[in-house]
Amino acid sequence: MTNPSSPAALRVIESDICIVGNGAIAKTAALGLAQAGFSVTLLAPPSYPAGPAANTADLGWDARVYALNHTAHNLLSALKVWHALDQARVAPVDAMIVHGDGANAGGLAFDAYGAHTGTLAWIMEDRNLGQALDAALKFAQNVRFVEGRATGLLRADDGATVHLDDGTCIKSELVVGADGAQSWVRGQCDIGLDYRSYNQRAVVSNFACEKPHHGAACQWFTGAEGIVALLPLPGNQVSLVWSAPEVLADTLRAESAQQIADRLAVYAADRLGVLTPLQPELVRDFPLRLLRPHAMSAPRVALVGDAAHVVHPLAGHGMNLGFADVAQLIKTLSEREAQRSIGDTRVLARYERARKEDVLLMQLTTDGLARLFGADMEPLRVVRNLGLNLLDKLPVLKRRLISHAMGK
Repeated sequence: MTNPSSPAALRVIESDICIVGNGAIAKTAALGLAQAGFSVTLLAPPSYPAGPAANTADLGWDARVYALNHTAHNLLSALKVWHALDQARVAPVDAMIVHGDGANAGGLAFDAYGAHTGTLAWIMEDRNLGQALDAALKFAQNVRFVEGRATGLLRADDGATVHLDDGTCIKSELVVGADGAQSWVRGQCDIGLDYRSYNQRAVVSNFACEKPHHGAACQWFTGAEGIVALLPLPGNQVSLVWSAPEVLADTLRAESAQQIADRLAVYAADRLGVLTPLQPELVRDFPLRLLRPHAMSAPRVALVGDAAHVVHPLAGHGMNLGFADVAQLIKTLSEREAQRSIGDTRVLARYERARKEDVLLMQLTTDGLARLFGADMEPLRVVRNLGLNLLDKLPVLKRRLISHAMGK
């Protein structure tokens, strides 16, 4: 009798769906599709040995945080993940305040009361979300975890096979690419890609603030210095996301967190008072770019998350687009005709059509705003400040915009 853990027994793995990826979107897709009744293999790259697990409360704050909207909240709640989060490390966003630039800066403000909702969004750390998903997956039925490096993807009329470097084959009806902006799955399908760098990097860190933030997320469009966002964390603490031009980003990364805090005083001192670094050594950065794959699906393949689209983070919706992809994919596969395979080209085309408008609107909006507010020209500065002030005085339009942003 063959030992189930032996290499020979693992050479061929069969499941309805193979998901390639190891981030929050991949794990959510695995959990959601398994709960929908499909057998799932989650293929993740080889990991380094992990140290002993630490209590979340004993850890410092992640530099990488997400602003999750109602679409993400509803999906994670339905999957029983939301209540597994460390709620003490989740901050509701009750207001959004946008500042223009220059001497006559415009402004725009949203709040939960005006949007007829309890909260606009929730700020949480990558670690908190990842740990809750890992805990849920431990108890998930129909999910198999495989670590390995994919070397080939073979697609045929009756299914798809992912080949690994150790000789293992994963056979499935559908492969889901949830493997990020540099997606290997997307590359195997020869899906074309429009790419543009914003010549900016997001510099992130966390600070304690002297004055309470009252659950308000603040954003400053500064022109020459990029876009500064301070997002509320629990207590009198905020998370910085500074979309800075490359030269300024180099300068910021060479400075200490305290020097960055001193720079932020120009924008935030009146509202938040003195900022103090929570972890002086914790300053990170990542490049900002626009990625537009020419398709979100191919025969036997569906793309979700950053594998399917990457947008500027000024609206904080990159992760939310990914959760909406997962929710739509689960819905489309579950509602297909009984005679159709989950990898049927017509089924996957329905998924792509259902996501096209939402993704395109977010791409156009974030790209347009990044271009408009990135130009350091006085005529444009006047126009964009007037636009912010005008929009702030149109409550019906404001409610429509914020409702879309919330995923309602």
